[in-house]
Amino acid sequence: MPLDISGGDRRKKSLNVLGTVLEPYSYDPITGFYRDGCCATGPEDAGSHTVCVEMTAKFLAFSKAQGNDLSTPRPEFGFAGLEAGDRWCLCAPRWQEAFLAGAAPRVFLRATEIGALQWCELEDLKRFATDLV
Repeated sequence: MPLDISGGDRRKKSLNVLGTVLEPYSYDPITGFYRDGCCATGPEDAGSHTVCVEMTAKFLAFSKAQGNDLSTPRPEFGFAGLEAGDRWCLCAPRWQEAFLAGAAPRVFLRATEIGALQWCELEDLKRFATDLV
């Protein structure tokens, strides 16, 4: 069965942290809890993979030191590993932890799901936004 990267109903029903329709984020690598290119969340997503980020070497090192190695390939899970510059739907609690430690990656607000605000302050996310003019 082919991979559905359309975002389906989740993206149409989801809002971003700015209160508008959630935008898709990355198809290469394919991201999102549902692996549909979108940072929508649902009841199955206990980690709240809602913050759209652009990976940095500093954040990847921080995450690895916290026990979540995102840079090492895991072919058994179909995961090629991430590198600086890759776009990814990050767990909101991990972004907040990195923010407090001075290691937060940049954020794309239009693709960050509103549920991230349960963990992160909008003003903090805005300070790291790549899509505010």
